[in-house]
Amino acid sequence: MNTFTHFDNHGNAIMIDVSEKAESERIAVAEGSIHVSARVMQAVLTCVVEKGDVLGIARIAGIMGAKKTSGLIPLCHPLSLSGCTIDFTYDEAAAIIQATCTVKTTSRTGVEMEALTGASIALLTIYDMCKAIDKNMEISCIRLLEKSGGKSGSYVVREHQ
Repeated sequence: MNTFTHFDNHGNAIMIDVSEKAESERIAVAEGSIHVSARVMQAVLTCVVEKGDVLGIARIAGIMGAKKTSGLIPLCHPLSLSGCTIDFTYDEAAAIIQATCTVKTTSRTGVEMEALTGASIALLTIYDMCKAIDKNMEISCIRLLEKSGGKSGSYVVREHQ
């Protein structure tokens, strides 16, 4: 029995046929973080980065990334998203900015990849906008936090123990 959904029984890559699945509301939430220097953190928080409002532009980039996921990830289905948000939190003392992407649709397939892509693109945009100040930034901890809808039901990440 084939356990990888994107390969047929001969090992060929396939796009999953979702035509028999019922449409349902699908929601996915993903997050990631970027560790920056104290200098970058201050520049971002005080909006003095030469390229502009870092978090505002990263928010738009993350939403655009989520919308274009099927063009970036070869076997993802193109989806019409009904909603997408990018939210930022930060720990100024630790110099960490966290991006959380929430994506919604009513479809036959989930939006996990769209949420992961949205969070990733938002973080990459922060890097791009701040690299002139300091290139020593680290993007990490990109993960799915939760998803709902579909045949496999709900998922909520188990915290590290």
